[in-house]
Amino acid sequence: MRKSLIAAVGDYKETTVKATEENVRFINRNVVLNDVTWLVQSGAAVEFSVSRAKTVSVTLNGNGAQKNDEDHRPRYAILVNDEPVKIECLDEREKVIKVLESDTPTDATIKVIHLSEANNGSVGVSTITVGSDSILPIAPTSRKPLHIEFVGDSITCAYGVEGKDQYEGFKTTTENFLKSYAYLTAQKLNADYSTACYSGYGVVSSYSSDGVRRTDGIMSEHYDNAAAKSPYNIPWDHSTTPVDITVVNLGTNDNTYCSKDYETRGPEFTKAYVELLGKIHKAHPDAAIICTVGTMGCAEMYPYIEETVEQFRKSSGMGDKISCYLSAQQDMNNDGLGSDWHPSYITHQKAAAVLSDKICTMLGLESDQVGIDVAQDAKYEVSLNKEAGADAATYFSDFDKSFWVNVVTGGKEQSDVQSVVSPIGLKKGGTYKLTFKATAPEGSKLPVQIRSKDGKTVYCDETFISKGEKTPFEAEFTVDSDDPSAEFAIMFGAKDYSSVTLYELHLVKTA
Repeated sequence: MRKSLIAAVGDYKETTVKATEENVRFINRNVVLNDVTWLVQSGAAVEFSVSRAKTVSVTLNGNGAQKNDEDHRPRYAILVNDEPVKIECLDEREKVIKVLESDTPTDATIKVIHLSEANNGSVGVSTITVGSDSILPIAPTSRKPLHIEFVGDSITCAYGVEGKDQYEGFKTTTENFLKSYAYLTAQKLNADYSTACYSGYGVVSSYSSDGVRRTDGIMSEHYDNAAAKSPYNIPWDHSTTPVDITVVNLGTNDNTYCSKDYETRGPEFTKAYVELLGKIHKAHPDAAIICTVGTMGCAEMYPYIEETVEQFRKSSGMGDKISCYLSAQQDMNNDGLGSDWHPSYITHQKAAAVLSDKICTMLGLESDQVGIDVAQDAKYEVSLNKEAGADAATYFSDFDKSFWVNVVTGGKEQSDVQSVVSPIGLKKGGTYKLTFKATAPEGSKLPVQIRSKDGKTVYCDETFISKGEKTPFEAEFTVDSDDPSAEFAIMFGAKDYSSVTLYELHLVKTA
C-alpha cells in the first residue's frame, strides 16, 4: 500500500514539514524543544526518504554554540544515499541548506547527522522542504534489524580522527563520527545505533592531569539522560531505542587516576563499573553487553574490566550475554595518529572489523571476518627437526610481538628450522593478505607458507628474500576450504649460527 502511494503522481508542489518523528526517523538520542529536533549525541541524526523529488532543502538551527570560534562549532554532515554531500560546522542561528536539485524526479534517502560531540553544542533540524509531484513526498526510513548502543569516551566520539598529527589539539573540525569505529561497526552489520559518549569521561574518574580523582565526567551520572549538559540533561526514555547489544569502551581516562595506585584504585574502578553496568542492564534487560579498552593503551585497566564482568555476570545472571576483550593498541608507526594521540581513521577501521566479529559471535550471527587479523592471537613457536641435528634458541617479545630465533645448528634442509605461528582460522572463499617484516642474513631466500596443521594442504607458497634489517614481505591468496587450525611458517634451516627475527606479522581477510 505504501509503495503504491509513493508511486502515485499528483501536482508538482513544494511541501514543508517539521522534522518530527511523523516525517523523519530519529537515530540516537535526539531532543525536541520548541519545534526543533536537536541532534545532541555524537552520531545523532534524522533520516528520511523522498519520492519523485526535484528539490530538497533542510533548515538547520544553532543553540548558541554556532557563535564559538571556527574550530569549535558543532559539525554536521548531510548524506544523500549514504554519500556525504556537505560536511561543515554550523555558523548561523538558522541556515537553509539545499540538499538536492534535479531536473528529473528523484527517489533518495537523506540523513542529517551530528559529527562532533554533545558537550560542544548540538545541531537543530526544524523543517524540511520537498518539491515533488508524489502524493507522499517524504517519509521516515525503516528501522534496521539490529540496534547497537555505544557507551564511551573520546575514542567513540572520533576525537581528532581527521587531525593532521598527534601534536594538534582538540577541534570539532577534526571530529567526524562517520569515521568512528562505532559508526563503521553499525554500517558493517547493517545496524541502527545510539551513543552516550563524551571526551574525557570515565567510570570512576574523568581525565586527570595530576592523578587526583575528578568527578565532573562520570558516565553513570549521565547515562540515563539525553546528554550531560543543559538544556539536554533531561531523562532519556530508553524504551524509544530497543537495544540488542551495548558496547562499553571506557577506562582510558580512568587510567590517569588509577595508574597512581592500582592496588587501591583498581578495585574502586571495578566497583563503579559494576554500578554502571547495572544502569545499562536495567535500561535494556534483554541486551547483551561487551566491554573493552586498549586502543590508546591502558592495558593495565583490562584485568579490572575482566573482574567487573565476572562480578556482574554472577550478580545479574547474564551468563554468556556479557563478555569483554582487550582491543589492540593503535599502531602509530604504520597507521598514523589523530589529534592528541587519538586513533586515526585506519585504526578506527581496524577496531570496527574486530568489534563486528565480536558482536556476531556474541549474538550468534554469521561474521564475514573482513578486516580481521586472523593471526592476532596466534602463538609463536619454533619447529626443529632434531633428528637432523637442528637446534636453536628463541625469544618472543610481548611488547612488539617480535619473534627471534637464533640457530645454533640448522640441520640439512631449510624445513629443519621453522618459525611457526598458529592456530590461524581461515574461511572458505576468503581472500587474505599476508604481511610481515623480517631480519635475516642479506640475500637469504626463505620459503614462506600458509598451510594446514598437518602440512598436506598449502594455501600460500612464496619466498621471502632478505635485504637485511626488517625487510618487508607481502602476499595475497584465496582459501578454498574452511580451516580453523591453519599455520604460518617461514623456513631457515640448513645454515648454522644464524638468526631470523620476525616482526609485525599480520594476516588480514580482505574479502
